[in-house]
Amino acid sequence: MRTFSLALAVALASLTLPAHAALFEKKPELSAQESAAANLPAVTIWIDASWGFRNQGAANNLTKSHSAFAAHGYKVLSVQPYIENGDLQGFFVTYQKP
Repeated sequence: MRTFSLALAVALASLTLPAHAALFEKKPELSAQESAAANLPAVTIWIDASWGFRNQGAANNLTKSHSAFAAHGYKVLSVQPYIENGDLQGFFVTYQKP
């Protein structure tokens, strides 16, 4: 019974992990490319701050994202931190083409 439960858990994880990865682990460079190709006037992305060093890691991720979108003509419109249970989880960043 324990082997079956473990196998079921692994099977379910394999079904849900790809969707999770596609939703949360898209690189800002790819998001900027796709947004520019679709000629979107504005786009909001998620910058995760829950892994690694939150202060420097989050700042580096924001800088990379801002640079990627600027290269495609977007400007930062809004940066909204998301805090859960007192911990910084990440940022919702909105870019807009002028």
